[in-house]
Amino acid sequence: MHFAGLRNEEDRENVIAYLKQAVNAFPRHAPVSPEGTKLQQVNSTESVAAYTPDLTLTLKTGIAEGRLVFIGVGADIEGEVNPTLEVHKGEVVQINLVNGEGTTHDIFFPEFNARSEQVTTSGSSTTLALRATSAGEFTYYCTLPGHREAGMEGRLLVRETPREELAKARDIVRNPNDVPQPVGDRESKKLELGLEAVELEGELAEGTTYHYWTFNGTVPGPLLRVRVGDTVKLKFANDIDSDIIHSVDLHAVTGPGGGAAYLQVPPGEEKSITFKALIPGLYVYHCATPMVAHHIANGMYGMILVEPEGGLPPVDREYYVMQGEIYTQASFGKKGRQEFSVEKLLDESPEYFVFNGATGALTQDYPLHAKVGETIRIFFGVGGPNLTSSFHIIGEIFDRVHEWGGLRNRPVEGIQTVPVAPGGAAIVELELEIPGKYILVDHALSRMERGLRGFLYAEGKEKPAIYQTGASFESDDRHPIRR
Repeated sequence: MHFAGLRNEEDRENVIAYLKQAVNAFPRHAPVSPEGTKLQQVNSTESVAAYTPDLTLTLKTGIAEGRLVFIGVGADIEGEVNPTLEVHKGEVVQINLVNGEGTTHDIFFPEFNARSEQVTTSGSSTTLALRATSAGEFTYYCTLPGHREAGMEGRLLVRETPREELAKARDIVRNPNDVPQPVGDRESKKLELGLEAVELEGELAEGTTYHYWTFNGTVPGPLLRVRVGDTVKLKFANDIDSDIIHSVDLHAVTGPGGGAAYLQVPPGEEKSITFKALIPGLYVYHCATPMVAHHIANGMYGMILVEPEGGLPPVDREYYVMQGEIYTQASFGKKGRQEFSVEKLLDESPEYFVFNGATGALTQDYPLHAKVGETIRIFFGVGGPNLTSSFHIIGEIFDRVHEWGGLRNRPVEGIQTVPVAPGGAAIVELELEIPGKYILVDHALSRMERGLRGFLYAEGKEKPAIYQTGASFESDDRHPIRR
C-alpha cells in the first residue's frame, strides 16, 4: 500500500503498523473514538516504537439541507458541515470516518493520495493517516459516484507556521466595544491614567504572525476618556522585556512633543507628565521615538477623547475603531512569521491594511452588533502612519459627523464618506433602520483585498416602506431603461 506524503520507508511502516493496530482496536461496525491512539511499528525483533499522531480529527457522514455531507465531530469542528480541517505542515494527521446514515462512503485527500476504506453501514467506521508535507489549501471528498457533486466535499488547510509558534502568538486586537463610560455632566477633576509599551508576537491573520509594538498589549491602545478642564497625570512605562526605547505623543496635550520630548522611556523604566485637557475633541496618540513611522506602523497608536462640558449627548452604543498599515517583507497572505520592511514603509506601500490591528479583527474576532432603532457612535481614527482613509459604511449614511474629531462646532449631517488623515480622527453617529449586515470600509476599496473590512450586524424588524426586495411596485412616474 502506498502512502503519499510520508517521507521515508520508516514512516510508511509506522503508518501501516498503526492501521493494523487501529483495525484491531476498533470493530468494523463500531464508531471510532475521536481520541488519538498510538501508531506502533513492529520490527523484525518484535520491539515496539511509539508513533503518535499530532492531531486526530473525526468526520461523520450525514444529510444536511438536502445534501450528502461530512459533519465534524468534537473539538472545534463539532456539528460543522464539510468543515475546514486545519493542520500544520509536517504534522501526522489521523482522520476517523464514521458512517452516520447507512450509505456507502469513503474520504479522499487527492493532493496527498490518501484514501480511506469504504464504510458501508450505519455506525461502521474506518481510519486513515497522512502527513501534511506541503502548506496550502487542499480538498477532501467522497469518491463514490455522484457523492462529491451531491455535497460531500471540504477543505484541508495546512498552515506553514508550526503549531507551537502560533500558540505563542497573542491576540492583539482591541475589542471595539472596549469604550470607557461617558464622563457625564460632572465638574472637572484630577485624574491619573497609565500606558505601557509592550512588544509581543501577535496574530496578524490566520496562520500569520507579526512582532507588534503596542500600548498595553493591543492595537490600538486603550481609548482614554476625560473632560475638558481635567488635570491629567499620565504615567508611561516601558515593559522590561522590550528591546528598545518607546514614548508617547498625545495630540490632546499642549507642550513639547505632546509629551514625547520627556516621555522617552528605556525598557523597564517609567516616567510621567501632568497636563490639562484644554480643548474638547477626539485626538490620536502615538509613539514618537525615531523612526516614528516604524513605531506607528508596528501598532503604537491609540486615541484620547476630551469631552465637552456637560458631556456628549447619550447614544445606545459606542465603538472604538482605528485604521492602520503594516509593512511586511513578504507579500500579503504569506503564512508564518512576517518581518518588517523599512523599504516598503518609506515607499508607502503596505502589504496589509487593518482595522484594530489584524485582518479579521472586526469580521471574525469582534464584529459590531446593534439593533434596529438604536443610535450608535463610532470613535474612528487613523494611526497610519502614511495613508488617508475614506471611512464609509456600505448601506448606511452617517446622520452626524464631527469632522476631524472636533467638538467645538456643530456636527455636519447626512454624510456618506468621511476622509480621515493619518494622525486624525472623526466621530460618526448613525441610527440603524434596516436589519442586515453592513460593511465598514475605507472607500479606497482595493484595500479590502488586503484585509481592511469590518462587519456591523443589525437585528430587528424589516421596514418595507424604507427598503424591500423583489416586491411588486406601481410607479407614479415611469422612466424605462433605455438602450
